[in-house]
Amino acid sequence: MSVSILTRTVSEFSLKIARNLFVPIKNFHTNKGVFQDSIQPVENVEVQPPVRPPLPIVASRQLAFPPRYRSPRQVWISNLDTVEEEKLGLIDLHPEVFADKPRVDVIHENVRWQQLYRHVSYAHTKMRYEVRGGGRKPRPQKGTGRARHGSIRSPIWKGGGVVHGPRSPTPYFYMLGFHARLNGLRATLSAKLAQDDLHVVDSLDLPTDDPKYLENLVEERRWGPSVLFIDESDIMPLNITAATDSIGHFNLMPVYGLNVHSMLKHHTLVLTLAAVERIEERILFHLHRTDSVDVQGKYKVDN
Repeated sequence: MSVSILTRTVSEFSLKIARNLFVPIKNFHTNKGVFQDSIQPVENVEVQPPVRPPLPIVASRQLAFPPRYRSPRQVWISNLDTVEEEKLGLIDLHPEVFADKPRVDVIHENVRWQQLYRHVSYAHTKMRYEVRGGGRKPRPQKGTGRARHGSIRSPIWKGGGVVHGPRSPTPYFYMLGFHARLNGLRATLSAKLAQDDLHVVDSLDLPTDDPKYLENLVEERRWGPSVLFIDESDIMPLNITAATDSIGHFNLMPVYGLNVHSMLKHHTLVLTLAAVERIEERILFHLHRTDSVDVQGKYKVDN
């Protein structure tokens, strides 16, 4: 009896000590509660659309090497942030770059050059020393009454070697003249502008990366089934990069990659304001430079 009373007394005493030493679990703060107490509440911030510059964007600009007897061409500047086209201003284009004679022969030279410089023929025929067999003289030199032969792999034998046959790899590369390439760019840009297939936009920023938005925009503005977007740098905005990734007939290209074949391959050419200025700057510089003969020496293949 005394042992049970002593055991009950010790148990009650230990429970009292535990209650005084330990704090109930419900009074502890979890990590979630700590972070919630320390983080300040953030108010909902509405994302404002990009603010456009005051209109008109470009009314007129000073052209480098201004022509004396030809007036500059004017093109509307449109937007890409809405499906419906909005006229944001006018821009003057240099007539020596965008209003040159659209010579079909120069354009054809550039297209043919671009098609051939990456073409390699792998047609290959074996000569007599490469054909298998023919080590023994087929018959004696004299006494048989037949023709004299030394090998069955002679080109006049069936299964023998081939004389003057194609040997692989055969490249068709040749270097087109510098001014022919320069005039090809001018003629193609002028032809695109004359056919109303060249458009200028303020930038390539799109409000969304949905490919359907870009398709609706092109269909609304009747730009044609294939469009080539040209910007000054090869770092394009994220939305238009993602939107054109799944569409094979909408392509992006920096100014330094502009070429005749790509412009003719697409129905519509869309240039940004920065791309227009860069194209004019480079083409006019090469047209009016005085050391062109010395610079073009490195492009000659037979040097």
